[in-house]
This record gives sequence, C-alpha cells and structure tokens, in this order.
Amino acid sequence: MRDVTPLGGRPGVPPDPADSATAVVDDRGIVTGWSAGAEHLLGYPCHEAVGSPVTRLIAPDAGGGGNGLPTLNGPGTTVLLRHRDGRHVAARVRAYPSVDHEGRTQRFIVATPPEQPPPDLVTADEAFAQCRLPVMVYDSALRAVWATAGAVRVLGLSEERMRGRRVTDILPPHLCERIEDGMGRVLATGESERFHVRGRARRDAPEKVWSVTVSPLVTPAGQVRHVEVSALDVTEQHLARERLALLNDISAQVGSTLDVMRTAQEMADVIVGRLADFVTVDLLDSLYRGVEPKPSTTGSVLLRRAAQQSVLPGAPEALIELGDVDDYPEFAPPVRCLATGRSSRHGTHDEAIRNWQRADPERAGIVRRFGIHSIMVIPLRARGITLGVAVLVRHQREDPFTRDDLLLAEEIGARAAVSVDNARRYTLERGTALALQRSLLPSRLSAQDAVEVGHRYLPARTRAGLGGDWFDVIPLSGARVALVVGDVVGHGLRASATMGRLRTAVRTLADVELPADELLTHLDDLVTHLAAEEDSTADHEPDLEVPTDLVATCLYVVYDPISRRCTAASAGHLPPAVVRPGSPPEFVDVPPGPPLGVGGLPFETAEWELPPGSLLTLYTDGLVQDAGHDLGNGLQELLRCLGHCGSRPPETLCDELVRTLLPARSQDDVALLVARTRVLDADRVATWDLSSDPALVADARAQVLARLDAWHLPDVAFAAELVVSELVTNAIRYGQPPIRLRLIRGAALICEVSDGSGTAPHLRRARTYDEGGRGLLLVAQLAQRWGTRHHAGGKTIWAEFELTEPDS
Repeated sequence: MRDVTPLGGRPGVPPDPADSATAVVDDRGIVTGWSAGAEHLLGYPCHEAVGSPVTRLIAPDAGGGGNGLPTLNGPGTTVLLRHRDGRHVAARVRAYPSVDHEGRTQRFIVATPPEQPPPDLVTADEAFAQCRLPVMVYDSALRAVWATAGAVRVLGLSEERMRGRRVTDILPPHLCERIEDGMGRVLATGESERFHVRGRARRDAPEKVWSVTVSPLVTPAGQVRHVEVSALDVTEQHLARERLALLNDISAQVGSTLDVMRTAQEMADVIVGRLADFVTVDLLDSLYRGVEPKPSTTGSVLLRRAAQQSVLPGAPEALIELGDVDDYPEFAPPVRCLATGRSSRHGTHDEAIRNWQRADPERAGIVRRFGIHSIMVIPLRARGITLGVAVLVRHQREDPFTRDDLLLAEEIGARAAVSVDNARRYTLERGTALALQRSLLPSRLSAQDAVEVGHRYLPARTRAGLGGDWFDVIPLSGARVALVVGDVVGHGLRASATMGRLRTAVRTLADVELPADELLTHLDDLVTHLAAEEDSTADHEPDLEVPTDLVATCLYVVYDPISRRCTAASAGHLPPAVVRPGSPPEFVDVPPGPPLGVGGLPFETAEWELPPGSLLTLYTDGLVQDAGHDLGNGLQELLRCLGHCGSRPPETLCDELVRTLLPARSQDDVALLVARTRVLDADRVATWDLSSDPALVADARAQVLARLDAWHLPDVAFAAELVVSELVTNAIRYGQPPIRLRLIRGAALICEVSDGSGTAPHLRRARTYDEGGRGLLLVAQLAQRWGTRHHAGGKTIWAEFELTEPDS
C-alpha cells in the first residue's frame, strides 16, 4: 500500500489492520492506498484501485457523502461494495481520519465481512438423547438412568419405560447375567470391560452378536457412581470370522486320511453345530471301488450314505445307516443337484420339497417330527465331476439358511470334494497295487514235511501306499524247506513290482540249490542290474521320473528236518527269533550282511540245530518298529509275546503277534512267517553206502523194493526201482566215491543218489542206435520232479514220486 501510515497507538485505530481490507482515500475521494486484503475482498489489483475514484468501488445505491464515501455513523456501517466482477459484496466499513506526510486530510478505511450470529449449540443431554448408538447409563443400584435413541430403537421400549429398571427387566434372560456381572465389576474396580454376547435384544428381533462395552462414569471427586453400557452390532464381522474359521477347519481337518467314508465323515463333523443341525453326505457307489463315477442312465439315482452327523445324539433324523443305499426319485433336489452340478436352497414349503415329501412319506414324517424348516443341497464336485451330494438341514436354529450360507456351503463342498476325490484315486491306486502285490505273493504255500507254517501279510494304511514286503516258503530237495522274508525300501507300485521280481529270482535260485550265502550274492547282483536298467531308462526318457535307489533286505533260512539243522544268511535284515521247547525265546545271531543293492560285500552263513517242535519267526521291520515305539522296544516286545504264546499253533500265534505289536493303522507293510519245525524220524529215512562195483546195482534195487514193501508203498515200487537202477548205475559209471543211496518217505517218496563228483548230468536226446543217453530221460518220465544239487562233497541227484495211497 502506497503512503499508508496506520495511526498505531491512537485511540480508535485497529491494532493490526493487515488482516483486514484497508484503503486510504484523500479529501478529493481518490484512492491513494490499497492493501492485499482489499484486493482479496473486491478483486481489484493495487495498480487498478490506486488513483481511481472511491465511488467506483461503492454500489450505486449505497449513498455517500461529499467525498464519495457513505455517511459512517458510530463504530462502523454496513456498506454494499462493488466487486471487480460486478457483484455486490456486503462489508462492515469503518473510517478513521488521518493526514498524509504533507499535512493534508485523508481517511483510513477498514472493511470487514459482517459478523455472523453465534451458532445454536446443542447441549450434552440433547446430544446423548439423540445418539443413534445403543447407549444406556445405570446408577450404582444397576437401574437405568438415561437411554439414547439407539437404545430405544434396538430394545423396543421408550426411555420412560426403561428408566429405573434393571437389565433383567429390559433384556431377555440369556443376555442379562453377563451384562449385569460386568456392570458390577466396573462399579467395583473402575476399569472398563468389553465382551461379546449373542442373542435377541427383544423377542421379535433376529439373533445378533453384540460387542458390549461397560465404562465407568467418574465424578469430579473421582468416585464411580454410574456406568455407561454401549452395544455395537458386530453380527456381520462375527459371521465373517466364523465362516473363515469354518473354512480353515475344513482345510485342516478334512482329508486327514485317504479313506472315502472317513473323509466324508470329517466334513459332516466339522459342519454340524456351526452351519447346520443335521448333515448327510451321499456318494455315488462307484467311488467306493475307486472308479470314476459316470452319469446315471435311469431316472432315479442310488446313492450310498458315506457320512451323517447331527446336533442330536445318535442322529435320529437319519433314515438309513452308514454304508446303506438310498434311492432318490428323479425330481428330488439331490438328483437335480447331481445332474446340474448346482447347489440349491429350500424351505419346507417349496414345491420341490413338497413333491419329495409326497413321494416319500417316511421322509415327510421326519420333517414334521423334528421341525425341519430350511434345507441346502450341495454338490461335491472335483475336476469337473460330481461325486455326490451333501444335504444340510436346520431345525434347532430358528434362522433359515441365507444366501451367504449357501456360498459358504458351496466352498466347503468344493474343498471336501477334492479330498474325497483324492481318497477315491488313492483307493484305486492302492487296490491296483494290492492286487499286484497279492498276485506276486504266494496264494497258498506248497506242501512240505519240514515245518508247520502260519503267515500274514498286512499292507500299510497310510498315504505312502503299499510297500515291498514279501515272504515265501519254498520246498527244496531232500525234504528241506527254505523260509524267506524280504523288504524292498519304498512304497507304491514300483516297490510292489520290484518285490515280485525279487521273489521270482529267489525261487529260481532256490531251485538251483544254491547255498544261502551264494543265493544272496546272486540276488544282490540282480538288484544292482535292476537299478542300472532304471538309470538307463531315466537317461533315455528324461521326462519319465525313475528313481534308481533300489535297496532291499532279505533273510534266507533253510531247514533240514532229517538233520534238524538250520542254515541262514541275511542281507541287512532283522534276525530270526527262535523258541526252543522249554527255553526262553531268543534272536539267532545271523551275520548281518549288507542290504541288497549295495554290492561288493560278501554274505556269511550261520548254522544251528533245532529240537523237534521249535518255533522259527521271520518278520519285516513293520512288525516291530512304528511311531509308537522304536526298534529296540519292538524287538523286546516280540520276544515277550513269543515267550507267552510260543506254544500256540503258528496261525493262532500270527494273530496274537499282529494284535499285540501293531497299532490300529500300521505305518508300514508287515510280512510275518511263523514255522514250527518237524523231524523225519529214522524209520522214515533209509540210507545205504555203496561201493563202485556195477554188480551192486541189483542188490541196491532189491533193498529199495524191500524198504518200499515195509513202508506199504507198492504203487511206486516199479518206478522207484527203475529210477534207482539208473541213478546208481550212472553214479558208479561216471561219478566218484563215496556213493550213497537214500530214500525219504514224506508227503512224497524221494530217492537220492550222491557221489563225490561235481560234474552235473545233462538230459539229452539219444539217437536210434545209441547205446546210452536214455537214463535221465527215463528218470524225467517216471518221476514227478527231479534235479541235482551240489554240495561240498560232490553232488546229489534226486527224484520225487507222488504218493497216492494214504500213509499207514
């Protein structure tokens, strides 16, 4: 502002005019000073306002004195000023006389907007009374003093009716106790409390969840004489948390096993009491066999009850038992749900439900008896396939299912369906692996005289699948028997297939009559070759994941009922347990060789003698090692059980061992073989030492015929005589001393001729004019089985004849 000198300190001059619109007008009515406040008020910049008549700034109808200014009476006058844009601006104008630096008179003008009337303030009582939140104040006797409009609206009572009444006189009984207890504590402690209550604020209101806050009201003296109770409706937030918690529990608790029915039952258990009062889960019957379901070609649909649960004990609403089949008519909501894959929500008065009840009077009776009023039908769909339906019912909760409930149930059904489908696929794969494994295990054991046998194979009941455990009982020549148990490391079809190859290899090697340690050496080579083949497959087919860590354990035991001796070799397997009559059970110290597949290390044998009636127990680690106990404790428990039950028959003993040692859900496969030894007495074995004189062949035949006559075996005498003649002749002609002839009478008649030569005979086709070469061909034709076994002293050629007459 140019040449403006405020009259600071003089009476009547404002202390700080810079905050107002100020101007200076000389005695001719010309503006000589202009402030930024004036520019802001009227819009004229300083260079336009200074030098212009003041009348330019005043509205025409404002009136004015000689210098163009309106007559200013008193401390100020309200004047209409003209804005630069043409509009009028009302302002409170004050004029103060002044002089410039040359002594000429002028006026200092201050313009301010007119003062606004003070606001009409609302009192605290009025604000409290009009508050839309439910808030009430209670005195120290817990009687109502004030209530907001929100409390009047929620409780359905006027403030006058609530004043002087306790909470028990205002709220339903189920809400009173907790709120009054909280009020009493706040009055006593002076500390605020916050808690949630669920219920109806009045009889005709829906059930809601309220967040209740009880706060102390303190007097200036610091005393708590009143409490304030406020309630906030948090029903939506609470329901959202409940839905999230329910979905979380579905994810965490459903699908804990790979059993179709158990998975369905877990779903029903989680839902009941939280979303529905009664739940049924029905699945298509093919799921129980692991087969992918196909659409029904008939109108009605048969569904098998997989699960049901109720808030009432025993699920009295159910029409059928678990595992039974329910026949649903074509128009029933579950059938439409299966056909369309879409969920639906019904009241009992819906046309679809009424038609269903008319077609099924028994179901209609259940609806009436329990007061069922709201129903949801949810499809269980996974990978685009509908596996079954879940029916959710309410009869205890008065609120019907809502659209949000239907969306929640659909999400639950989708998650549960994935677990059900996983269980179905596992059932199919496990059934395939189990069928393969059982086809590779012995369906029945071959007849033999050496031992009485009991056996068990128990597949694992876990997600890992079947393992590679196996057992076998292999009859050997000379009335001996081989007892075998093995375990392929790993689970699944690969382990089962590898087990089958190893079992076949053991049988083949056993037929060659290899000693136990040599048999395991050949078996170790086979496992190494199998691993190399799989490694080669992985190199040539990189998209095919083929694990190459083939490892297996095996225990091979041979028992001779004539000598009563056992020979055993182990490839990293647990030792056999032996119970001799009258002695405590113990483990045999068989040198633990390396597992099969390690390669390069030798195997050793152990030999021991067993009295008649001894018990041999062979097993895999699944029997003695589990999550519930370690290997050491399991082995000691096995000995303890054998000590108590060792005298029982092998089959009974197998049951006792499984019941005692195994948990309800075994984590690993179990193969168990229990054998009680027998002895072939001297009267069932005849042995002759022969010299290398061909003239003794006739004498040998005569002794054999005499012994067969004593054994009352005339039917095999002719064949046995010819075979003995051929074998003794070959031993004398081509073998080396010592020569021994042995007859063994058991389930079959066995003829054995041993000599000191290691050269094995060969069956060949003799030409027409050949003088020899027909002896072994004759043996092969007359005997049921025949073969050669080698031993340290040479070889033994044996032939076996079937006995058709009962042994007398």
